[in-house]
Amino acid sequence: MKVLNQVITDMYSLYHGDCVEVMKSIPSDSIHYSIFSPPFSNLYTYSNSERDMGNSKNDGEFYQHFSYVVDELYRVLIPGRVLSFHCMDIPAMKERDGYIGVKDFPGDLIRIFQKRGFIYHSRVTIWKDPLIEATRTKAIGLMHKQLMKDSVMCRQGLPDYLITMRKPGTNPERIEHPEGLTSFAGEDEPSEGVYSHQVWRRYASPVWMDIRQSNTLQKASARDNNDERHIAPLQLDVIERALTLWTNPGDIAFTPYGGIMSEAYQAVKMERRAVAVELKESYFNAGVNNMKMAVKDQPQTNLFMMEDDAL
Repeated sequence: MKVLNQVITDMYSLYHGDCVEVMKSIPSDSIHYSIFSPPFSNLYTYSNSERDMGNSKNDGEFYQHFSYVVDELYRVLIPGRVLSFHCMDIPAMKERDGYIGVKDFPGDLIRIFQKRGFIYHSRVTIWKDPLIEATRTKAIGLMHKQLMKDSVMCRQGLPDYLITMRKPGTNPERIEHPEGLTSFAGEDEPSEGVYSHQVWRRYASPVWMDIRQSNTLQKASARDNNDERHIAPLQLDVIERALTLWTNPGDIAFTPYGGIMSEAYQAVKMERRAVAVELKESYFNAGVNNMKMAVKDQPQTNLFMMEDDAL
């Protein structure tokens, strides 16, 4: 298995296949930026494929397989450039882990990247409403009745994180903003003070309180309830902020876990070039449709073609 299907245009390249195998065909030092949500160890079941890292029997097996992805990401990323991954702490469950608590999934991922040679660059916390989390997960630690019963088991909600790692070396192409930041992604756009300064203040904050949680590709694409649902699509605000900070127009943004192509979609909307790989056929097909929507209103400029023999 390498590529089961592919869609290649001037603006994006999408591959249906195993991300580790597909990445081996990407030239070294060719990707400007990568942003993605990895499988959350064995927390969710995405498919029945033995190649699906979400089907790992335990955390150790997942980390072993994920390290192969990290190896390839290190190889393909341009020196001095960064990548970002979206993750969260994982709840430990009595029936699966033998105890009730929280596992430091972000820290474990950071250490895998560091072991390969990446530099820990930054982390931003993305606020989520604990009431919504409690309603969705039924976690004992978030229940008000647990507060009344025995609050020793009460805990805070689990936020999302966007963690960024940097490949050692000197960035060959500066990412400059000579006019500052001219647009804003999030709730309550700044209306006072110097606009770029206020936007940067929001983006530089270690906690993003103003991410629109419902601003996801599932909402943007207005897909029917009968369509396949991606379990946890990354908010478009988060992707837009990351692309603004860490890419130039025309740069190649890559995701090894394309899902319904949220990252690729936003990259193309922002006039970046997108490369994405997805293993699950239904997600890949939904992503292809989403990418058609992304380019529908875009100017038909020849933004992108990788070398003919690159993949």
